[in-house]
Amino acid sequence: MSRPACSVVIPSYNGRNLLATCLASIARHRPAEIDIEVIVADDASTDGTPAWLAGTHPEVTLVRLERNAGFCGAANAGIVASRGAFVQLLNNDTEVTPGWIEAGLEPFSDPKVGSVAPLVLVRSDPSRVDSAGDAYAAFGWPSKRGHGQPASRWVDHPPDRVFGASGSSAFYRGDALRAVGGFDPTFGSYYEDVDLAFRLRWAGYDCAFEPSCRVLHDLSASYDHKSPELQRRMARNAEILFWSNLPAPWLVGAALPHAAFTVAQGLWRLARGRHRPFVLGKLDALRQWRTLADRRRLRADLARATLARPHFPLSLAPVGDARNHLKRPREATQG
Repeated sequence: MSRPACSVVIPSYNGRNLLATCLASIARHRPAEIDIEVIVADDASTDGTPAWLAGTHPEVTLVRLERNAGFCGAANAGIVASRGAFVQLLNNDTEVTPGWIEAGLEPFSDPKVGSVAPLVLVRSDPSRVDSAGDAYAAFGWPSKRGHGQPASRWVDHPPDRVFGASGSSAFYRGDALRAVGGFDPTFGSYYEDVDLAFRLRWAGYDCAFEPSCRVLHDLSASYDHKSPELQRRMARNAEILFWSNLPAPWLVGAALPHAAFTVAQGLWRLARGRHRPFVLGKLDALRQWRTLADRRRLRADLARATLARPHFPLSLAPVGDARNHLKRPREATQG
């Protein structure tokens, strides 16, 4: 059996209705000249997704998890099953557009490109941008480039390099993705794509932004962002992300600004009576301090194994509206 050019991996949990639109868009815009496989990694759904897929989309490969493993676990299961030279990770609440696969694969002609960030538009209002790639401020601020801006500012934007790609629709070089270990399952969901972007950079890869590859995304369709449990996880993951990934010279200079930023976030929540999940999440991160050395060693090992000179395009200032990030630093991947 020949190896497909690209594997489209769609993690899904009780997302049968969302999958119907996503898979229909892939079938509608699937090019005849590019061999792709579509994989749905079903995260132990209880809404009949497996039976529905078998009856309505027999062309789709189903990877079924018997126990719920969270977004990272489902995504990794789909990646392990994939055979493509390249992998696109799609949220089940997305819809692809004409020419998406051709445009998304083109930047990989440069061997330094390990991932590609499409122009992600808001599905309910495609005149607004969800993400034009991810940015990361050195003091611990992940953000979506262009979020909320008019799409007209970005549709003619020249392709360029960006920190990373949003996991809602990112393309990855398959060999690079497997070499750095896929998604870290301890993240569960949220900021796992930023963590992966860091590891790809530690291994010497760039991320290309390709505005002619466009994907529509339903914001917050898969998760309830008011959930205290989710807010706690996001607070924990943001802390682990910062201390695990920044190169040592950046970390020394960013530690105090990061502390000030964290305090500002906490005070904002305290004034609104929403501080408890945030504080508990930070305490959860503190309990994992023993894993920090291993995490940092892994990133250094990636650079040594690939003889790479890692490049970290970290900004010194935040991207976007500071007030939004005090409330919610970044709705990544599932939102």
